Amino acid sequence: MFFSKLFGKKNSILGVDIGTSSIKIAQVSHADKKTLLETYGIVNIKYQLGGKNDDVAVAQMAQILKSLLEKARVTSKRCVISFPNSSVFTSVISMSKMTDKELATAVEFEAKKYVPLPLSDVDLSWSVIADPTNSSSQTKVLLTAVPRQITKNYMQVFSMAGLEPEVGEIEALALIRSLIGSVPSTCVIIDIGAKATGLNIIENGFLRLSRNLNIGGDTITNKIAESLNVSILRAEQFKKDFGVSSATFIPETIRPILSTIKNEVKQLLTIYQSQNIKVEKILLVGGGANLPGLAAFFGDLSIKVELGNPLLSVAYPSESESVLKRYSLSLAVAVGLALRKE
Repeated sequence: MFFSKLFGKKNSILGVDIGTSSIKIAQVSHADKKTLLETYGIVNIKYQLGGKNDDVAVAQMAQILKSLLEKARVTSKRCVISFPNSSVFTSVISMSKMTDKELATAVEFEAKKYVPLPLSDVDLSWSVIADPTNSSSQTKVLLTAVPRQITKNYMQVFSMAGLEPEVGEIEALALIRSLIGSVPSTCVIIDIGAKATGLNIIENGFLRLSRNLNIGGDTITNKIAESLNVSILRAEQFKKDFGVSSATFIPETIRPILSTIKNEVKQLLTIYQSQNIKVEKILLVGGGANLPGLAAFFGDLSIKVELGNPLLSVAYPSESESVLKRYSLSLAVAVGLALRKE
């Protein structure tokens, strides 16, 4: 979908979210004091780029991405990117307050405790979480590490697709930007993708914890296919039609899978509530969040549960709203990436 002819092109930036089963893009521009969604696109992929040197897979993914850019009529080569959660090691660690120089040395030493690979094999980055409400002697530091071969593979993909990545960041930060913005909210963001689910604890608008579960929409589809002895395509349609709100036996088939996610959230809530941190709500995003009845399924956690809206911070033509809303939950990371400011 392409909107630039309606809005004009000014200071455009592209968000590129490469997930486990699809690539999502969103081009955003800032013009006349408005943030405009100029174009977006989604395409399915059948494979992932792992930690090995695979020129064939790199070339194939680059071609898919390039084709998506052309069909969406993307005009910006500048982009902000994210890697799949499964490829990134993320931790929020507490450090004593110190100078930047001292902190750089200390963080690298601490990273050895959190990153399950030799530091020589990863691209390590960190940033101080500047929470103005934190008056303690501790500094919160967001630590991220990506295996270098994965970084190399993706940089080749972007180069071959004609893009110029300016910065890369984790999905959780993009989700905060598109779903919460500058509001100092304390909430849980559950991002249900095809193959994995991200659980993100947000306190006063800042990331406090990001955890990944190897459960997603495909897990549910496969379980329905197995239980009913039907094809994956038919199982996918059953999932979209019935979800967990129907009186049929399909909800009972998928309930244990969703309960795994809910129980993990419940444990995290217990931990944070014991520290007198009041969680205001749970936001559901990702393609898997389109499952009918999902918000009600999490309702017994005694916290407000709602679907996230990543389109709150961007303008777009009103006639496109019905189509956009069908895909908005899948675009949350891509929009958040494109909203990143220096």
